[in-house]
Amino acid sequence: MPPSPAPLAPPALPVTFRPSRTRVVLITSGIAILVALTVIALILPDLGPGERLSFVFVGVLCLAGLALLARPKVSADPSGVTVVNIASSRRLDWAEILQVNLRPGDPWVFLDLSDGTSLAAMGIQPGIAREQAIRDARALRALVESRGGSTGEGVGHQG
Repeated sequence: MPPSPAPLAPPALPVTFRPSRTRVVLITSGIAILVALTVIALILPDLGPGERLSFVFVGVLCLAGLALLARPKVSADPSGVTVVNIASSRRLDWAEILQVNLRPGDPWVFLDLSDGTSLAAMGIQPGIAREQAIRDARALRALVESRGGSTGEGVGHQG
């Protein structure tokens, strides 16, 4: 078993973790879809105003859906952590977080909480930028440890 890396100094607060590359891809794709459908609506000669508006409306819906997928983030400040996922947001005190987990094959970080539940923190996900996600998970783990939580050995390498 490889030796575990040296403990990481926690980052300065406030700090926000988010999958930046994934956000860029999603928002850029949404804008491209909206522009393409708007251009199609404008250049097709046999469309009436309602049909043209329908094309643009579908483009807006696509952009809104992709923007919703780009929403996840994890924000930490001196009083706690805010986990923003696709359709929900939850504020946690530092003492509520027991462990930060990112195991091989996990789609995102999971936080083990003091109430016995686990919370997905989709703002740290190894999809496009695996090494960045591991660094972010370790930084969050260091913050939890320095603020009174106990995290054990939850952040592993993806592989």
